[in-house]
Amino acid sequence: MASSTLLRSTLPRTFTSATGRNVWTDSIIAFSSLILHPKARASSTTQYVPGGPIIKGTVNDPVEFPPPSRTHGSYHWAFERLLAASLVPMTAAAFVTSGSSYPVFDGLLGLSLVMHSHIGFDSMIVDYLHKRKFPILGPIASWTLRTATVGVLVGVYQFNTNDIGLTELIAKVWTA
Repeated sequence: MASSTLLRSTLPRTFTSATGRNVWTDSIIAFSSLILHPKARASSTTQYVPGGPIIKGTVNDPVEFPPPSRTHGSYHWAFERLLAASLVPMTAAAFVTSGSSYPVFDGLLGLSLVMHSHIGFDSMIVDYLHKRKFPILGPIASWTLRTATVGVLVGVYQFNTNDIGLTELIAKVWTA
């Protein structure tokens, strides 16, 4: 007990220099500036500007946007929004008209639901199982999703053409 009190009382004095400045605090500040700005340390031409140095290749640079592509980016996003927005009136129209009377609505609803689900799951795989971070699991998950989507599309087609159809099934389940 007495030794810890003695150590606590002498510790701040051991890190104080002859000028009265705290050497411990000065060394932490110098070390953190070297760690936080390694490019600023290596460059002797960096000048001080208010707010800190401007270093190229860091968060100080503006974002460069890629050019629009039909398979990625703005067109892809617009297609996703259009598909999601069209599901609301398409679902209402399919249930009002009954699937057996208008099988085209039933087929469009089945196709739209499957594509909407595929795009959503694909976005999750791209965000959380990217192939740069998961070089084996990412492509396996992508191809598993593609295979499952093709299988579901075949199943929806078979169910709509050879059986009662999607909207009739939901109507029967709803009234059961």
